[in-house]
Amino acid sequence: MRLTAARSRRAMGWVYAAPTALIVGVLFLAPLVLVVWMSLHRWPLLGNATFNAPANYLEIADNPLFLDAVLFTLKYTLITTVLLSLVALGLALLVQESRPGITFFRTAFFLPGAVGFAAAALLFYGLLNNDFGPIDPLLRAVGLIDEPVKWIGTPDMALFSTIALVVWRFAGFNMLILLTGLQAIPVEVYEAARSDGAGRWQIFTRITLPLLRPTLALMLILSVTGSLLAFDQFFVFTNGGPDNSTVSMVMVIYREAFFRFDLGGAAALSVVLLVALVGLNALMMRRLR
Repeated sequence: MRLTAARSRRAMGWVYAAPTALIVGVLFLAPLVLVVWMSLHRWPLLGNATFNAPANYLEIADNPLFLDAVLFTLKYTLITTVLLSLVALGLALLVQESRPGITFFRTAFFLPGAVGFAAAALLFYGLLNNDFGPIDPLLRAVGLIDEPVKWIGTPDMALFSTIALVVWRFAGFNMLILLTGLQAIPVEVYEAARSDGAGRWQIFTRITLPLLRPTLALMLILSVTGSLLAFDQFFVFTNGGPDNSTVSMVMVIYREAFFRFDLGGAAALSVVLLVALVGLNALMMRRLR
């Protein structure tokens, strides 16, 4: 009787897990296997595929645009992750305690996260445009500049304008993640620290940050993963310019597939990026555990 009940529960578990397993298999595992298979072939957009392993992987070293994109994406990821983490942590600490009107500020900080990324990129493009954007006239009116700023006209300005867009778009979302972690810290721990004479800085460094480490790890993994897979902001906002100075790794994959029509080469680049991303996330999880 017990054996029958155990088998019944096991079968019911498989029934409940089957829809999720089907979705994961169709939308993740099957495309992943196909990408790996494509990376081992010369796979034109039109025509028959021919096996050419490992030529697609060997050609990556001869792709100067991809190598430049790797360095640029790592630079962008480092700067974005640091700034986004600091801004999100500052906002979370600012709205941590319940007080009159705090719900308004929490909502206001989170609202940019509700804007679509492509829409946010178009919004920043309109704001910073030298021909019709309102930012340059406003800065001239208050005497901060004498001539229009080339917001996306130079490599450095294009990079930092894009970083400003990303921080504005995601700071509220990351604030919400950190706020959840902050509110999970028991109030009694803070009260005990204050009764022992700990100051605000000691409480922050000895209590808040250590107990917030799992939440910080989640936020950092999301930030690093999103930055390494950056595409929308550069494709819409800068279009990789000026002079290919803001071309990310995913943009190179896109160009390889839909400009050079080399799906096999694009698949090989995708596999390399996936392996690097999994390795980096595993390292981060181990260091932040």
